[in-house]
Formats: sequence, C-alpha cells, structure tokens
Amino acid sequence: MKTYVMEWGTHRLKLGPQTLVMGILNVTPDSFSDGGKYFQAEEAVARAVEMVAAGADIIDIGGESTRPFSEAISPEEEIQRVVPVIEALAPRITVPISIDTTKAAVAERAIRAGASIINDIGALRMEPDLADVAAQHNVPLILMHMQGTPRNMQVNPHYDNLLGEIRSFLEHAVETAEKHGISRSRLIIDPGIGFGKTKDHNLQIISHLDFLEKLDLPVLIGSSRKVFIRNILTTGNETELSPSHPLVETGTQATLAVAIMKGAHIVRVHDVANTCATARLADALKQATNGNEKT
Repeated sequence: MKTYVMEWGTHRLKLGPQTLVMGILNVTPDSFSDGGKYFQAEEAVARAVEMVAAGADIIDIGGESTRPFSEAISPEEEIQRVVPVIEALAPRITVPISIDTTKAAVAERAIRAGASIINDIGALRMEPDLADVAAQHNVPLILMHMQGTPRNMQVNPHYDNLLGEIRSFLEHAVETAEKHGISRSRLIIDPGIGFGKTKDHNLQIISHLDFLEKLDLPVLIGSSRKVFIRNILTTGNETELSPSHPLVETGTQATLAVAIMKGAHIVRVHDVANTCATARLADALKQATNGNEKT
C-alpha cells in the first residue's frame, strides 16, 4: 500500500503503514446511532477526550444528522451546535479536529474555532464554496460519494456500474477541488458506505475497495454500525438489532478488517478502542501479506 503524508499547521498524518482511526462525535439530537447522547457541549468534549485517550487519530464533529430521510438544518443552527464544542475541545487535544459539514459558513466558523479538516459528504455538490474555505485555510478536505441527498438517497438506489460510477464521481470531485486551488496532497476520498447504497452495494464496495487505487489518494471508509450490518445480523422474525447492540459492533469490526486489508487508510467509527485493536491486527496481517508477495 502506498504511504501518504499530510502536513499542515501543527499537524502531521502518515497514512499507509498504520490505519488511522477517526472517532465520530455527533452533536445532534437525531443521529442514527448516538443522537442526543452528546448534544450538550460538556458531554461532547468529555467524549472526544475519551476517544483520544483510547487511540483516536482524528475527531470528527458533526452538528447535522445525515441518516437516511433526515431533514437539513440551517447553517446558524449547525454553527450553534458545533462551534462551542470545538472551541472547548481544541485546547485539550493534540489530534486534528474534523468538521463534518456540507456548508461553507459552518466550515469557516469551525476552522476559526479550532477545526483543521473538512469532511464533506456532498463532495462539493451542495456548496461549491466549501472548496474555497478549504483552499484559503489550506486544510485537508474529505470528498465522499453519495447518490442523491440524505433525504432521498435510500429511495431505490440503483447503479449500472457501481464501482465505475463511484470512481468517476470521485474523479470529478477531485478535479473540482483542484480547480478551486486545493492541492491534491490535501485530498482524501470516501466511497460513502450507506449513502445511496443497498446492502449488496456496500458489501461489494468493501470487498473490492482496491478499485479506488487508480485515483492515487488516501481512502476513508465509514461502515460503523450502518444498517446493512444490522440487516445481515438480524435473522428470522427478530426485531432489527439496534445500532449500539454488541453484535452490531462485532459486525462493524469485521467490515473494517476487510476494508483495511483492501486498502483503507482511515476508518471512521463510534467505538475507538475496539477499532484500534482491529486495525493493529489487520495492519499486521496486511504487512505480512505484502511481505510474502515480495519474496
């Protein structure tokens, strides 16, 4: 696997030999897994500090739910949710804080508050001005594939060529970012597990994740507690497992291990401690596999 090094401000991330773990912090009342749990700033900051202590390399803070069929909120409301948390958290941790937003105004305020990565699930389609914010502040930008919007993405998602269409979408998003003055060395791509995909789509993406190698960019994967895992693990007439059910976390770790073996550089997760253990083992297996191929 190719190694990428990102250096900006006071931060340096080495992506390749060791998989990086991004801890999810949803400052929302309605996210699918932990909505409302960390809605208060003090609780959110304590959770982020806990994740860093458990081994998180990045903390990803989002103030707007992007679960299927969710409604958008205003930039002002999103800013009110995330900025106080970032301002309180930034002096307490040394790892970079990522702002999970599609809005330029939110990203601008978040960066001024102490965030240093932009995670855009819209891949610049919702607000192209977001690219200008990333370029002006010279911060990394994550570009994710999504078919449609959170409100309609799970209404009969269809592809004629799943992997080819995702790769083309991300190629175009990268070109757009570069046209706005963002260096390719600041870009990360995400195939968007669960965003406009069926269970089979998600399984194909993870099991063939190396289809993104041609883009020559770091890859982030976000399968944590997604509904396709719950669907697979729910059998017979059982009620669908909740996102926080222990079996769902076990299933998450299985998807992450495969994704790492197939080339993921960053994994975005709710359970940092378990994921760090999975990543260490998967990285060791991957290195052993690569070493065997060279002999």
